[in-house]
Amino acid sequence: MHALFDDRRYLIPFRASLLPQIFCDTLIIGTGVAGLRAALAAAQHGEVIVLAKADLKRSSTAWAQGGIAAVLGESETAVRMHVEDTLATGGGLCDGGVVEATVAGARPRIDELRRWGMRFDVNEEGEISLGREGGHRESRILHSDGDATGRELVRCLGNQVLSTSGIRLFENCFALDLLTVADGEASPIVGAITHHPKYGLQMIWSWATIIATGGAGGVYRETTNPAGTTGDGIAMAYRAGAAVADMAFIQFHPTTLYVAGAERSLITEAVRGEGAHLVDRRGERFMQQAHPMAELAPRDVVSRAIIEHLGQTGDTHVFLDARHFKPGFFTQRFPGIAAQLARFDINPEHDLIPVHPGAHYTIGGIHVDACGRTTRPGLYACGEAACSRLHGANRLASNSLLEGLVLGEITGRVCQEQREPSNGARAPKRIISDIPLSEHGGLDLSDVRSSLRSVMWRHLGIVRDGPTMADIREMINFWGRYTLDKIFDDPLGWETQNMLLVASLICASAQWREESRGVHSRRDFPEPRDEFRCHDLRRRGRAEPTRLEVPAATQEVEA
Repeated sequence: MHALFDDRRYLIPFRASLLPQIFCDTLIIGTGVAGLRAALAAAQHGEVIVLAKADLKRSSTAWAQGGIAAVLGESETAVRMHVEDTLATGGGLCDGGVVEATVAGARPRIDELRRWGMRFDVNEEGEISLGREGGHRESRILHSDGDATGRELVRCLGNQVLSTSGIRLFENCFALDLLTVADGEASPIVGAITHHPKYGLQMIWSWATIIATGGAGGVYRETTNPAGTTGDGIAMAYRAGAAVADMAFIQFHPTTLYVAGAERSLITEAVRGEGAHLVDRRGERFMQQAHPMAELAPRDVVSRAIIEHLGQTGDTHVFLDARHFKPGFFTQRFPGIAAQLARFDINPEHDLIPVHPGAHYTIGGIHVDACGRTTRPGLYACGEAACSRLHGANRLASNSLLEGLVLGEITGRVCQEQREPSNGARAPKRIISDIPLSEHGGLDLSDVRSSLRSVMWRHLGIVRDGPTMADIREMINFWGRYTLDKIFDDPLGWETQNMLLVASLICASAQWREESRGVHSRRDFPEPRDEFRCHDLRRRGRAEPTRLEVPAATQEVEA
């Protein structure tokens, strides 16, 4: 990475002593499933503040159509199969211990949600319906309202958070940076500096800080993520000196609705789980030749197969064919998608659904251990913002909401270890950020964002190659030279700076990983290589990554 991405410790200049001071035991940045579940756990041992960049209902979790992968019964065989499916999809980079703990933690978290009033879809016998998605050998996916699991999950967890004493929710509050007294890696994170449109800049001091800000799909032009998914948490952790890992691994969802001039929207994998086929404009299926599981192959396989088929045919998109479903079934099973399609005069009972892959999930992120601890004292991370190594090189469908529930609870519970009065973390510190005014001209932020998202999609997307990535790096460095040295006073500028940093991290990791593995596919290195069966950890100020080897026990399980 260019040195300019490591020069800035804070996005804005400030004097901590001159700003309003707010105190809590645990600060949680993010209100998706991981952040909300962590808040409920952290509230059991102290006061909690939860920051929402927008409002509570606008998060990647709330947009999630897919369900929660969970084994509900007592069968050890069923649990083992879920573990094996996760490992098989992960391309040799999963942490076996994290996988087993997450899968085993599913049932208590689901039982908990049911006690809290979450509505799961049930069959005629009144039992929870279980669907199937790509990479799963068994039906083990729980849904709500067909294709609105995330929305119902946020409603359920949000109600719990709002009714729990000791939790304060700050909506429309932008977290700019994490606070440290010194730059040394032993210096703890002691809170964050934030901005609210009404109250301005505020210092929030905490013993423990948890980042649960979601991923970075917004750095790509084609994405299923909501606006504002710009990698802020990953960027602020990196600036604060925490290690980030596996940033090359960005998962692309095979099926987003492809209508010219319209925003891309997800067509859940459960549609294929119910038997829909992928076909080209001639109505011919092509996934049967690509993988034994055809349309239910892992997402990286399906996405690449679509891109390769489009390259052969010259078409811009393929189609989902659900016309063989029983009359009325599609609307009953997927009411939200049916309503979305109706806005474009697409009737899935009679029409093919145009689809194309889009950036969906950030597998890499802030490096954490099995309890959400980062490499910086006082800082934790969970959910999509974290790299827990649950997903390895490719995420198994519907394991993300499960990860947020299980690892979010663990992180919120474990961070109690920071609540020691002797460390003085909550006391205000003398922190000064001085940033000189830029001597260079500026670029239009909207142009920078648009150009960055376009080049990331075109050349650092589903299939990559070394020479092109070198060119991309030069482009990112150019935009960075005229953007990262500026001081902005609104979220548009801060987001753009975060996007450039995260894009640079993705590019650096993808260039370094000279192989194809999981969601990372390179034309110049089309096969996996044993020397890259490891995780690459990157820290601010270090030119080369640190290699974290995959435990031998995990390799034996995955072999």
